[in-house]
Formats: sequence, C-alpha cells, structure tokens
Amino acid sequence: MVTAIYPGSFDPITLGHLDLIERGNRLFDRLIVCVANNPAKSHLFSLEQRMSLIEDAVSCYPNVEVQAFDALLVKSAKDMDASVILRGLRAVSDFDYEFQMAHMNHQLSPEIETVFMMTGEKYFYLSSALVREVASLGGNIESFVPSHVATALNERLAKK
Repeated sequence: MVTAIYPGSFDPITLGHLDLIERGNRLFDRLIVCVANNPAKSHLFSLEQRMSLIEDAVSCYPNVEVQAFDALLVKSAKDMDASVILRGLRAVSDFDYEFQMAHMNHQLSPEIETVFMMTGEKYFYLSSALVREVASLGGNIESFVPSHVATALNERLAKK
C-alpha cells in the first residue's frame, strides 16, 4: 500500500489543488492532504477552518484524508507512514524551489520519494494568494474554488 502526502497551506484550497488531489487519489492507495500549521505565518483562515474546508471538498474520496503538520515535512511523512511527497508544478518558476526542496528532503530521508505532477492546464495560473487578492477586491472567485470555499472566503473578507 502506497501512502502519499500532499502538503501545503491551502489558504484557501483551490480547484487547482483539488485537481491534484483527484489525480493523486487515482495514483496512490492513500493520500493525506497535509495542512501546514505555521504560527509564524499569517493565514486568512485558521488551521481548523482550512482543514474543515478541505475535508468538505474531498469527502467524495474515501482514500483521501486531511491532517495537520507542524514539523519537518519528511518527519511528518514518516509519522504518517507515507513514502511519497506529492507536489504540484504550475510554472517554471515553481520548479527551482521545488527542485531544491526535493533534494533537501531526499538528503534528510532518502526512502521518501517526491513525485511532481503538472497542474492541469485549466489551473496553471491559479494560486491561493491570487484567489485571496481577487476576492478582497470584490472579484468573482466562483470558478477558482469550490462554492463552499467561495462563500467562506467572501464572509471572512466581509468581516475584515
């Protein structure tokens, strides 16, 4: 049984993230969406809110689960019995950073493989930061995130 983790902050989860989750779901026996808990980083949604939004979005996949992590990624992977780290690549600019991280993770834990998956062409431009920016400026984000996430994001921004 191959377990993979898909780490990120997911603030908020986008349709691009879900595209990778759907495809990873077909490749791995178990896929854990690992939500980064980094108190030093400013997030729009709390860890609990991000996890809840993701859980709602992936509830149709029985072999996908959501967990938080706040340790070194390869340590978290070992703790979750994962042998694969799934990472998405949107553009060439992503590759340099991801390449460095994959090699560092390999040096730390050679038994854990990093698998890169190209983001679907429909979503290659999409990022959580762009979604937050469009929403904060009153733009329609319905085609970028699941409807429950759009509602939560618009409500959250209205409170600010």
